[in-house]
Amino acid sequence: MQDVAGEKAFSWRQRALAYIAELQSQLDGYDDGSAPARGAQRHLDAAREAAAGRASLRGAWSGLAVDRTWANINKVEVALLKLLPEAELPWWGSDVLARALQHLGPQDPRRTKLEEHLRGQDGKLSPQDRTLAVITLQAANIAAQQEKVRLRSFRNTILISTFVLIAVAAALLVVGAIHPHAINLCFDDPKAGPACPIGLTPTAWDVAIVELIGLSAASLVGAIGLRHIHGTSAPYTLPIVLALLKLPAGAVSAVIGLMLIQARFVPGLSDLDSRAQILGWAAIFGAAQQLITRLVDEQGQNVLSNVRDASRGVGRAAEATNPD
Repeated sequence: MQDVAGEKAFSWRQRALAYIAELQSQLDGYDDGSAPARGAQRHLDAAREAAAGRASLRGAWSGLAVDRTWANINKVEVALLKLLPEAELPWWGSDVLARALQHLGPQDPRRTKLEEHLRGQDGKLSPQDRTLAVITLQAANIAAQQEKVRLRSFRNTILISTFVLIAVAAALLVVGAIHPHAINLCFDDPKAGPACPIGLTPTAWDVAIVELIGLSAASLVGAIGLRHIHGTSAPYTLPIVLALLKLPAGAVSAVIGLMLIQARFVPGLSDLDSRAQILGWAAIFGAAQQLITRLVDEQGQNVLSNVRDASRGVGRAAEATNPD
């Protein structure tokens, strides 16, 4: 028995393993020793192995375990639909139609045709429509996989952007520590005299304290913005990644903002004349990153809204695919 203390802590693994167990019980009841049944069992074993396997950073980045698990689960679902005896077939009509409504567009001919047939049969699937149901279920499953791929691609893009901003913030920090005058965040007001983030002359800690203030302001604004973020059952923690992006963005924007004031690129702002003003503007610029990352948040919510599953409900899924 594998050590599952950390491996199965991911909720998607738990859900997948529970669903695999359900599919196994169904397959056991329909297993007639035929080639389709044996093939379904191989796919089920592969899905179980992928869901219970050891997690890794490479797997989390590529989504290999997620894709392998659900691709094999989908194959088993299609195989079960083919193996079902005719007496039990009618009750699968609503399940296949729900999957089609969730993942296929309203103009998809397979979805449209299946709807028409089930509407005329009181929602029950007839043996004559088994092939249509199989084709529709396969198409819906492929669409569902593509939704998860798009979500993972967007999440990876945000992660790369976050790492780049972290590298930029670290570079500014190192340069400021080694050469305090290279990134001079001090101001010299003719009346009040010189003012720096720390003391009256440039120090190795000026950039560090400004980045800390900017990061703190960004985290505060990000915490307030969490009220607009909805959770997701998808296997990728996009809301958390979006929140992390704000931290290095706040640190960098605080330094860049003070440099713009010093260069007089900000109309209406003169030289700052006290340490409190410098740190106050650092906090303002750190919080101002929300103006840019808010657009990323909106795009993230759009991507999440396009990942549909049974928990979303058919009504909401239909609205997403047909906004008219």
